[in-house]
Amino acid sequence: MFEEFWRETGDAAEVVIPGWQTMSYFSDVTNVCWFLEPELDRQVRRLHRVVGNAAVDGYHVLVGTGSTQLFMAALYALAPDAAAAAAGEPISVVSTAPYYSSYPAVTDFLRSGLFRWAGDADAFKGDSYIELVCSPNNPDGAIREAVLDPKTGNGRTVHDLAYYWPQYTPITKRASHDIMLFTVSKSTGHAGTRIGWALVKDRAIARKMTKFVELNTIGVSKDSQMRAAKVLAAVSDGYERRPEQTKETTTTPLRLFDFGRRKMVERWSMLRAAAAASGIFSLPEETSGFCNFTKETAATNPAFAWLRCDREDVEDCAGFLRGHKILTRSGAQFGADARYVRVSMLDRDDAFDIFINRLSSLK
Repeated sequence: MFEEFWRETGDAAEVVIPGWQTMSYFSDVTNVCWFLEPELDRQVRRLHRVVGNAAVDGYHVLVGTGSTQLFMAALYALAPDAAAAAAGEPISVVSTAPYYSSYPAVTDFLRSGLFRWAGDADAFKGDSYIELVCSPNNPDGAIREAVLDPKTGNGRTVHDLAYYWPQYTPITKRASHDIMLFTVSKSTGHAGTRIGWALVKDRAIARKMTKFVELNTIGVSKDSQMRAAKVLAAVSDGYERRPEQTKETTTTPLRLFDFGRRKMVERWSMLRAAAAASGIFSLPEETSGFCNFTKETAATNPAFAWLRCDREDVEDCAGFLRGHKILTRSGAQFGADARYVRVSMLDRDDAFDIFINRLSSLK
């Protein structure tokens, strides 16, 4: 979806890297995250200050190959050390259902003795855990808070804020959690750049997370970091420059979040109309709130649609839609009922239009 916007920006986000540049493993040996490019650090902090969605003062910025690597690093950093784990059980990793389908897959992939997937946080019984809080939530777009109280046991929380950007939801507060994960894939659309970042309060935790990335991939591509820094700078420039410095057009202003919100509002309107026309699909109710970034009341327009098939003879919604040439991900993969599916709202216009036409024709 964002490709249309970036095609209109000209050279604002282009990067030229000389052959001799970015050859070393090291970026800044005085930094906790020694492979983090200083310019990416600067642009990450700048963008959060522009948007107001996360605190950056007093935080360490860590870079990863996407936020998935940083999620794995957080589990490693928060779990008991190997000696403690050997003496007891691996720490439980939980998240409220429906939860992001990769959480259990990534947690258990290496069959670690340090941590293990334990399912729905609402059903968890115990006092030692890592709770994953995705807000806005993937797959249903709900605003989430932690459901377990770390004060009553040995619990830690990781906040996955990949979708906490103005194109998807009102920015109602400046998040200031202990560990917060973000990614360029959902903020700017550059999924192929494979850059995510974490904001971490505790220096010791930041060091352990950095160690994980060091052992896992010996740092993170500097070329990707430089591109990500340039992209983030272009986004901030669109809001910090005076109007006469910004080339505006009537169709695509060079302000990413304005473009993204307009597209998401349009697409959600089309989807709700298509679901109503079919008579057999339902969607979560639309919610809204005052956005501190736009200074106006705005509706939530999640990156994914949590669609339910209400036909009594359909128990597998993903299979039903696949039969009509619509590819989705089953609710069962998210710890929910198979009558639900997750649908991406971020494809190109032509693919999204085909999806809407096929969905509205189903009865």
